[in-house]
Amino acid sequence: MRHLMSPLDFSTEELDQLFDLAARIEADPAHFAHACEGKILATCFYEPSTRTRLSFESAMTRLGGRVIGFSDANSSSAAKGESVSDTIRVISCYADICAMRHPKEGAPMVAASRSLIPVINAGDGGHQHPTQTLTDLMTIRSLHGSLGGYTIGLCGDLKFGRTVHSLINALSRYDDIKFVFISPQELRVPDYVMEMLREKKIPYEETIRLEDVIADLDMLYMTRVQKERFFNEEDYVRLKDFYILDKNKLGLAKEDLIVLHPLPRVNEISVEVDEDPRAAYFKQAQYGVYVRMALILTLLEIDV
Repeated sequence: MRHLMSPLDFSTEELDQLFDLAARIEADPAHFAHACEGKILATCFYEPSTRTRLSFESAMTRLGGRVIGFSDANSSSAAKGESVSDTIRVISCYADICAMRHPKEGAPMVAASRSLIPVINAGDGGHQHPTQTLTDLMTIRSLHGSLGGYTIGLCGDLKFGRTVHSLINALSRYDDIKFVFISPQELRVPDYVMEMLREKKIPYEETIRLEDVIADLDMLYMTRVQKERFFNEEDYVRLKDFYILDKNKLGLAKEDLIVLHPLPRVNEISVEVDEDPRAAYFKQAQYGVYVRMALILTLLEIDV
């Protein structure tokens, strides 16, 4: 039995196989429509989610399986004080696989250590978001043609953004990648991430102004400033609109720039950008369903 806690849990070769399977699903979804008949996915979401939870439910439904679970800790026995360990032991009696989101870092890992079924980390605090990273990698591979050989800018909340931390870790295994970190001083990438890049001799630079570097980027990964990660309302209000990608800024960029965003979007990408062919964030959301379908099949060891 296997779990997914981090994108590094899969080798690059295994990721290629996963993305190949996701591409097969995209090309012929009808072939996989009954692959998980009789199987049940439990979605245990202790923290609010739209895209991640619904994409997991969509993925399992499209595979012919069923879904049970909760979308709020207050609607589960966690509200009565039940531990994650006890919850997953009970869920293991009801379902074949579990996707868990939790505000505390490491909670899905605790669940995996006690579970009798595969557990997928669907986001734990500001730590990891591996299935979003798999979605990001699938999108890059599909639109760029490979997972190496480009300069990627990551813009916005690089301190608390679990999608950013997971993506940097995952991309660090591929060749010829340069990172450009665009953030205010208060939201810069954590030191441990910088240290990892230095140890691996992966080039990166830090800047505050998006306008100064956008012309050099092959990809731009925008993120929102996350209100739920701030302890101070005043700091959030001061930083929430620090970056807004609009037509004027996009006019400085390459014609083949790929603009990504894990969503939800607040103000950091103007809606006028949505019609630009370089905007790929809604395609990204679609790829998320195919990737999660492939992941469910892989962890359940279903060969189709």
